[in-house]
Amino acid sequence: MSSLYAQAVARMHALWQRVEQLSVDAPTTAPSEFAQVLRVVQRATSTMLPTSIGELIARVSQEEGIDEALVRAVVQAESGGNPNAVSPKGAMGLMQLMPQTARAMGVQNPFDPEQNLRGGVRLLRGLLDEFGDVRLALAAYNAGGPAVRQYGGIPPYAETQKFVQRVLSLWQDER
Repeated sequence: MSSLYAQAVARMHALWQRVEQLSVDAPTTAPSEFAQVLRVVQRATSTMLPTSIGELIARVSQEEGIDEALVRAVVQAESGGNPNAVSPKGAMGLMQLMPQTARAMGVQNPFDPEQNLRGGVRLLRGLLDEFGDVRLALAAYNAGGPAVRQYGGIPPYAETQKFVQRVLSLWQDER
């Protein structure tokens, strides 16, 4: 069990104990406090990847020869583990594939977790091979390979710089 997952389980246990206590004490507990705890529980559970998706990440990562913790970090940063996520720019699924990228990676249904993961992991594997550096591969995953080549490194886009740092931080937590 990864340390990030173990920490999430421990947080969930503590939060559920608090929810149970508040539900027993409901007559004396302010409704807003109870609602606040429920929102915290909802946020905490949304950051945990469902077991089936976690197992899928492990299998696809192994098959493609890429670090499972890195893939988990990308999925967490991109979609929070939501296979139905759609970004304002139109990226879809667990690994937030743009429509043209999904097609190029052979993904017919970007909302199918396995297809999306396979396409995203193949893309990431190719970028790691091309750039030979995790930071540059992540920047290319977010901003596109041409932008990384144009700038000779991580492009000066705030979104891309934040993405790279977030994934690296999540990856470190997963190890």
